[in-house]
Order: sequence, then C-alpha cells, then structure tokens
Amino acid sequence: MSPYVPLGIAIVCEVIATTALKSSEGFSRLVPTTIVVIGYAMAFYCLSLTLKSIPTGVAYAIWSGVGIVLISLVGWLLHKQTLDLPAILGIGLIMAGVLVINVFSSSAPH
Repeated sequence: MSPYVPLGIAIVCEVIATTALKSSEGFSRLVPTTIVVIGYAMAFYCLSLTLKSIPTGVAYAIWSGVGIVLISLVGWLLHKQTLDLPAILGIGLIMAGVLVINVFSSSAPH
C-alpha cells in the first residue's frame, strides 16, 4: 500500500476534527467533542503509519500544508469565513511548497 493512503486519511481526519473543534464550543458539547477526540486520534495513528516510509519532516509538511488548505476551504464553505489577499497568497505558497516536495524531493517516495 502506498504511504500516501494513510497520509490522506490522516489529513481528512484532521480536517474533520478541526472543523468539529469550532462546533465543540470549548469542549462543552458532547458530540462535536467526541468527533474531535476520535478524529485527532485517527489522524495521528494514520500519520504514524506514514512515518514508516516517509521522513517525518516531509510527511508533516504535506500533512500540515494540505490540512491548512482544506481547513481554509471548509471554513469558507461552512462557516462563511473569508480570507484577505495576503492569506490567499500565503496559502498558495504553502500549496506550492507541498507540490515542490512531492515532485522534486528525493526524500518523498514517488
């Protein structure tokens, strides 16, 4: 199995957990809080599987970079949060960095 499968699952679980974190209202609501705990636990477990074959720095850069982009999209779609031009440019640079790692780095499996 490609190490990118558990990494992708880790990213999705982290985005779900982070989205539920806003809805948990400081861990005062049971269902969103449960989603946060389970989501982060699954995210870290899947990330640990990825670290068997991808260096920690590379896996974490991809995990956090893609997570930032996705959670920004979720915030925009679900919570009507907006980003200004510098934020959008910064997210674009993060996406470019993840792309450079995946396409050009010999540390990332191809």
